[in-house]
Amino acid sequence: MPESTAPSRIAVLTSGGDAPGMNAAVRAVVRTGLAAGVEVNLVYEGYRGLVDGGAAIVPATSADVGGILQQGGTAIGTARSEAFRTRDGRRQAARNLVERGIDALIVIGGDGSLTGADTFRTEWPELLAELVEEGDIDEDTAAAHPHLRLVGMVGSIDNDMFGTDMTIGADTALHRITEAIDALHATASSHQRSFVIEVMGRNCGYLALMSGLATGANWIFVPERPPNTDDWARSLSRTVEAGRRVGRRQNIVVIAEGAHDWQGEPITADQVKEALEQGLGEDTRVTILGHVQRGGAASAFDRNLGTRCGHRAVHELLALGPDEPAKLVGIRENRITTSDLLEAIERTHAVADLIQQKRYEEAMELRGGSFVESHATLRTLVRAQPRPPEEGERAGKRPLRIAVLHGGGPAPGMNTAVRAAVRIGLDSGHEMLRVDRGFKGLRDGRVEPFGWMSVSGWVSRGGAELGTRRWVPDEADVARIAEQIAEHRIDGLLMIGGLTGYLASHALQAARDIHPALDLPIVCLPATINNDLPGTDLTVGTDTALNAIVSDVDKIKRSAVASRRCFVVEVMGKDSGYLGLTSALATGAERVYLPERGITLRQLHDDVDALSAAFDEGQQLGLLIRSENADPVYTTEFVRSVFEKESGDHFDARASILGHLQQGGDPSPFDRIQATRLAVRCVGHLIEAIEAGDTAGAMIGLQRGRVAFTPLDQLTELLAEDADRPAEQPWLDDLLPIAEAMSVPGVD
Repeated sequence: MPESTAPSRIAVLTSGGDAPGMNAAVRAVVRTGLAAGVEVNLVYEGYRGLVDGGAAIVPATSADVGGILQQGGTAIGTARSEAFRTRDGRRQAARNLVERGIDALIVIGGDGSLTGADTFRTEWPELLAELVEEGDIDEDTAAAHPHLRLVGMVGSIDNDMFGTDMTIGADTALHRITEAIDALHATASSHQRSFVIEVMGRNCGYLALMSGLATGANWIFVPERPPNTDDWARSLSRTVEAGRRVGRRQNIVVIAEGAHDWQGEPITADQVKEALEQGLGEDTRVTILGHVQRGGAASAFDRNLGTRCGHRAVHELLALGPDEPAKLVGIRENRITTSDLLEAIERTHAVADLIQQKRYEEAMELRGGSFVESHATLRTLVRAQPRPPEEGERAGKRPLRIAVLHGGGPAPGMNTAVRAAVRIGLDSGHEMLRVDRGFKGLRDGRVEPFGWMSVSGWVSRGGAELGTRRWVPDEADVARIAEQIAEHRIDGLLMIGGLTGYLASHALQAARDIHPALDLPIVCLPATINNDLPGTDLTVGTDTALNAIVSDVDKIKRSAVASRRCFVVEVMGKDSGYLGLTSALATGAERVYLPERGITLRQLHDDVDALSAAFDEGQQLGLLIRSENADPVYTTEFVRSVFEKESGDHFDARASILGHLQQGGDPSPFDRIQATRLAVRCVGHLIEAIEAGDTAGAMIGLQRGRVAFTPLDQLTELLAEDADRPAEQPWLDDLLPIAEAMSVPGVD
């Protein structure tokens, strides 16, 4: 399409229920549009502002969206508009836009808001014709804007929209729910009490399912898969009672607000409470989380998702042909993608229709493979004990002996992965063995069997209960490890850890010809905050570390505002700049220094000048993110000193090295879900490999959002020659241009 046909003015609005991350999307739209030479108009109060016009539709500057990145809700407001539901209201909205020369719109909202936007787009030519006929606009104005270009983004905590794997706001809502349930676990355990937690989601059970998976809930109710028995209350009571008999002190039941039985009759939190009290004869409490799930600052994931989608939405809008259908921008397979908006809306409504028609299997299928897989996994993990061997598919067969150990530094989510692996393995009729203190522990024979309840409570626990070491065995150690593997009759190894764990696993595999006992399958599950492993786009622990960084940098920014100060914040990551770049994107840092790019003195000189000029124009704070290995000479303290010295009296400079707090704390919901998902696949892979006599090692990971296995013998060739990181890092080229576009000195 010729460049001259691209719109010169666009507008952005938020509509429907507010969702954390909307502000990041609005900010990205404004700054991306301005960088492209386009006037960007903010529409305040959603469709009501579109109808009211006047001061509700105003051109934006970068400064207008400064400081909103970390705020919850939507800074430009959202409101219901009965007027916009009418033809007259939409005609007035069209007039307000064309009078300002606007014929391109970005809408951030749920399926209802996006449906209304597409109706508006479809009616646009007719609305303008009516305005001409009534004399409200002239024919030249109508002719200059014959079509309305439209791009949508899904801002909704429900995660119920097709065209995107995650909606903006869903991850933050999952954080709120998980934090609440984690807190309730302590009270429930203290009193041996049951809690029923109601969560939002309308006709979508995503929040209930994933929060149940992330917190170790004992039972969930979701609209897509109602209890497959008419007497669900009795079935629930039996399951909970069985847990009591094996020592569970707490019971957590999560119910989606749209839950119902197989006949479509609603199941309420009070009904579940009554069923538990009557069935168990014990105290049960109900907690309805309500709108707290929408509130608070957006998670790091939602900030970056909103930013990435907003950046892409502007470029899609500018490239959209004047008569092309509306587009939806979302994330699929860990990449920002576009799809047909109307088709996404129709498929979204199709799931609700299938549920209404009691066609639950089809509804589950439309939710996607990961939804179905997660539901099946949860049903196994919540058992009070594993299935008896005679009931499983391995009846009459020798159980396999699979050992689990760690390698490398600790990472949040390690315990979650162990729990899932152990219970899936035991439930499949196999023996799961714990190896304490990593490969050194394996060398020393620190091998013991796991029990079903020995991993109880591990789903939310940070650190590494098995212990871990950064250690790669030499030839003598490899020989002793081979002896222990033979002595303990180990059939397969699951290593959950970081780069040294991968290297240790590779060393064992390389010695198979010398030591026959090592001729067994080894699977490596990536768990490190550094995100520096090959075979995966993302490692377990990274999301938790990123949220820890963002939380602390938010506090640092608030302290800096009061004193005209610039902070140089050092984050971990070793030779990978992933944490540095993604935290810069999520916190609005002016500059980020990465190992992949290095630091030069000229660069520091230019950055000091730019920041000093910004403070002259009224900026109150500065933020620089430096990855720990960005440069061996230009250290964090050196960078701070340069900024302190060269800035004169423009600002003070301070350094903050966040350190090991990034490795600590309880794993985030994202990391818990990812760890569980990968661990289940690892155990399945090991079982299949052992039974097939396949002893090749493998590295599991998320590649473009899909779980995939890479041969372990490719490890060294996939690593960079001069650094401990993968030779290819797709995220770098994807995110760096966006971070640079969002960094506008003087406005955050």
